[in-house]
Amino acid sequence: MKKEFQQIKFEFHKGIKEELFLNAEIFLTYGEDLTEELIYKADKLKWIMVMSAGLDRMPFEACKKRGILVTNVRGIHKIPMAEFTIGMMLQHVKQMRSLWANEQTKAWERKLPMGELYGKTLLILGIGAIGGEVARLAKAFNMKTIGVNRSGRDSDWADEILTMQNYQDALPQADFIVSVLPSTNETKHLLDGSDFDLMKDTAVFINIGRGDLVRDEVLLEALQEKKIAHAYLDVFYVEPLDESHPFWLMENVTVTPHISSLTKNYLPRSFEIFKHNLHTYIKKGSDYLNVIDMDRGY
Repeated sequence: MKKEFQQIKFEFHKGIKEELFLNAEIFLTYGEDLTEELIYKADKLKWIMVMSAGLDRMPFEACKKRGILVTNVRGIHKIPMAEFTIGMMLQHVKQMRSLWANEQTKAWERKLPMGELYGKTLLILGIGAIGGEVARLAKAFNMKTIGVNRSGRDSDWADEILTMQNYQDALPQADFIVSVLPSTNETKHLLDGSDFDLMKDTAVFINIGRGDLVRDEVLLEALQEKKIAHAYLDVFYVEPLDESHPFWLMENVTVTPHISSLTKNYLPRSFEIFKHNLHTYIKKGSDYLNVIDMDRGY
């Protein structure tokens, strides 16, 4: 960064050094360390680059009042998160959990109910950059793909598009329900008991979006009553997931510690977006990538 932008003075710190922050014009962050108080104090601040797609803890109201530009790295997660999702789906139909358990006990068991992704129906809640990549990969397995977004706008790899108002129409036919939805007022507690009542008892729920999409007690009831076959959960209402939480020990739940987006390519991809936007900033241009709508929160 220093070599490419020699006219810019960079300061690198772990955590906010308030004295330096208050003199900054541009601030890079993962988006979890800013407060309204800091935003109102930083009268030189013009642009915040969030090196994350999640913006749950950003003080948007203060940023909006101050007229601060906020951008993020939306889109860089699509490759690792889509691969993670397809991996979970393959793990399910190919009975990997049972195969691993049998290997440990040296059990030569060939009567496992092996399945296929071929011909299965995939419902993607939030078919943006990440959901679109999940759909693209799913097409390699000849799956039917149904996407859900706010606008009803077409997506390249979706056979059908529904909106947040009529997504329930697809629940009875979905073999896999994948949520990539962010945490907003519209999505919080979106799924309730009636949604799980509509799902097949063989359906699989995969959440790689945000944990507050469904209340724990709602999901627990659905799993305990076998309304669905399995839940693969990478995000939770409270993180880290408490050691006493029943999800850990449930046979029909797979817990992963919010790692679906992790990859060694995370920061290099993030900085490519930042470099593009910094060139735009220096030129006083307008072609910024990933400008955040602070009213929507994404």
